[in-house]
Amino acid sequence: MDSNNLTPLRKGVVGVQFLFVAFGATVLVPLLVGLDPSTALFTAGIGTLIFHAVTRGKVPIFLGSSFAFIAPIIKATELYGLAGTLSGMVGVALVYFVMSALVKWQGVRVIERLFPPVVIGPVIILIGLSLAGTGVNMAKENWVLALLSLVTAVVVSMKAKGLLKLIPIFCGIIVGYLAAWLFYDLDLSGVRDAAWIGLPQFVFPKFSWEPILFMIPVAIAPVIEHIGDVYVVNTVTGKDFVKDPGLHRTLLGDGLACCFAGLVGGPPVTTYSEVTGAMSLTKITNPQVIRIAAISAILFSVVGKISALLKSIPSAVLGGIMLLLFGTIACAGIGNLVNNCIDLSRTRNIIIVSLTLTVGIGGAVLTWGDFSLSGIGLAALVGVLLNLILPKDD
Repeated sequence: MDSNNLTPLRKGVVGVQFLFVAFGATVLVPLLVGLDPSTALFTAGIGTLIFHAVTRGKVPIFLGSSFAFIAPIIKATELYGLAGTLSGMVGVALVYFVMSALVKWQGVRVIERLFPPVVIGPVIILIGLSLAGTGVNMAKENWVLALLSLVTAVVVSMKAKGLLKLIPIFCGIIVGYLAAWLFYDLDLSGVRDAAWIGLPQFVFPKFSWEPILFMIPVAIAPVIEHIGDVYVVNTVTGKDFVKDPGLHRTLLGDGLACCFAGLVGGPPVTTYSEVTGAMSLTKITNPQVIRIAAISAILFSVVGKISALLKSIPSAVLGGIMLLLFGTIACAGIGNLVNNCIDLSRTRNIIIVSLTLTVGIGGAVLTWGDFSLSGIGLAALVGVLLNLILPKDD
């Protein structure tokens, strides 16, 4: 099917279908970190439109809530409160802006030199494993619901075909929710009382340097993921978006979208490979369809009943999904090391990977006056510095 010759009706149907593919992951992140899922839908929609404006409407990419920031948001909220954490999320945009400028100046090679796979791999592993305990604790509240949701997601991942295979997490949540409604005392009073139409719950940042410096190093992994996703979209569409409109523009668009999300209380956004997979499956790559998905997300965000329904999902259901989700992210980090043929018999690589992991998992904290850096951010910084200073030959 020629995606450029679709009727307006078919574009609308496919656009809503693409949103459905991204919906589960986009609303799951705010549910896990205590943000409003309607706000996440709103910022995903507006962020995608911002991205398309910056990239001149040429790149068929949808931006949704980033899983890389789940652990840092939870920890930063404990340390600095929600308003402070939002300032850190706005600060994430600075990384995208700097990378955009570097790519425009030096090309993609500069990022490959600063953040090679031997650094990015262990950082992604840390992102996945840092909240494993939280997932187990949430699942403990009702192991039956947690396991039912988990098994459903696993079965859909392995056995489903077509578009259904792209939304295993969404399927797991639906089955777990239905089981809670049928066999347990599920509180639906919030859904009944919610208005049909209502604005998302906007929360505004209170700016301070501590949460910004805490959150900035975490953005390294999503930036690398962004670059990889752009190359995948190149393959799916048969075009070269690295040259036109340019990788610096895609990075700038993603950064501006992250900035907007943090300013109104949404999680940072990132390129969604789920939607890219759906494009590959349907052979529909028209950027107009992606913009229809973005507008659909904005419309869904003002339906109060949807927000209340999402908030009524039992935490055990989310816990079961987290067991799979965080492990999958960790496996992606391992795959990053394997696919790039990182030789772990080399002393240099062993030092970088091992110290990055132990600093992140061990809870190391770097303190300087009132400022402190810990967790994934500190581990990422350690990995980057080791890669720069250790000699290339063992």
